Amino acid sequence: MAKRKYRLLVLLLLAADMMIICYLGYRYLDRKVPDRILVSEEEGNTLVEALENPWIHVEEAIEVSGNGGYHLETTILGVIPFKEIQVESQHRPTVLVSGEPVGIYMETEGVLIVDTGEILSREGISQYPAENIVQPGDYIVAFNEQNVSTKKQLVEDISECSGEPVCLTVKRQGEIFPISVSPVLDQNGEYKLGIWVRDNTQGIGTLTYVDSQGHYGALGHGISDVDTGELLEIRTGNLYEAQILSIRKGSKGNPGELAGLIRYEEAKRIGSILSNTGNGIYGTIRQAEEAGLHLQSYPVGYKQEMELGEATILCRAEDEVKEYRAEITQIDMNHEDTNKSFVIQVTDPELLAATGGIVQGMSGSPILQNGRIVGAVTHVFVNDPTRGYGIFIENMLEH
Repeated sequence: MAKRKYRLLVLLLLAADMMIICYLGYRYLDRKVPDRILVSEEEGNTLVEALENPWIHVEEAIEVSGNGGYHLETTILGVIPFKEIQVESQHRPTVLVSGEPVGIYMETEGVLIVDTGEILSREGISQYPAENIVQPGDYIVAFNEQNVSTKKQLVEDISECSGEPVCLTVKRQGEIFPISVSPVLDQNGEYKLGIWVRDNTQGIGTLTYVDSQGHYGALGHGISDVDTGELLEIRTGNLYEAQILSIRKGSKGNPGELAGLIRYEEAKRIGSILSNTGNGIYGTIRQAEEAGLHLQSYPVGYKQEMELGEATILCRAEDEVKEYRAEITQIDMNHEDTNKSFVIQVTDPELLAATGGIVQGMSGSPILQNGRIVGAVTHVFVNDPTRGYGIFIENMLEH
């Protein structure tokens, strides 16, 4: 009886192991085979290279549009249904590639609540008027039904409320609704709501590209609030010239940083920020000559054309934008986070000596391979600053 139970347990464990192996194998194939492929109509398609996998069989092509687009039905080993791949034919775009550091200034859509806090009342009692009423990440868009767009305006409205309960109109995850909060008179004789707020953010990033219409893409990832981690909803913003004054080199456990000077003057403004998305910030740029930008024309490389091995990064670590040697070590066609689609490692001795690898401020630095722009730097590995993540340029262009 004991032996029978033991055999049953072994069989169950083997079955569980097989299920885990099958699941991990499926996930591996899912990440290696793209869900969507762009192909150049001038040069013919590159599907052979993209689907070159001994496990995957292409069963049938189904036309879905009159512009040459179609779906490919695939299976694993010709037996197990796998995935449907969308294929789109298009004219291969060309963009002006930059690598210039830029200053970023953005104002939020409403006033962002960062956190709630304690108010010591005039009577010396600790009170938390907004706790469990508002949440970090909420945007205050109106105060007593009057629109609010700046922190200064909100502070003035609170100071004039006479202690009566106030109505905050907040935006939370796309939904707008009113909330009532009762102010507390603090020991300085001022009314407070017990909330920490922010209405702008600023910093340095890298301009990736400018297209033929004067629209740009930068950073390769969105700008999130440092306290809430939420993607900032912006009302307005601008790009400015940035002067790099020093570089703090990255080391294991300590990401480096480009330290610079940004002059928020109209004469130094390069362009406007119109949107802040998960794949980068976007907007319009002034004439390149007026803005003094470093721009070079490159055709776009599709993700299935990327190869493991040599590549280069365009960035300014010293007095000018230069091309530095790097290596693509891993490619993930379907990562859940599009700005972590591949891994790149800096190998250029000059860049390593200057920065230690990838540092904060280099996000958006263009990545070139085989004479094409294929992506941009997005993140650094904290425990290995020579390595970081990148985003496919085709994802940046789809904003």
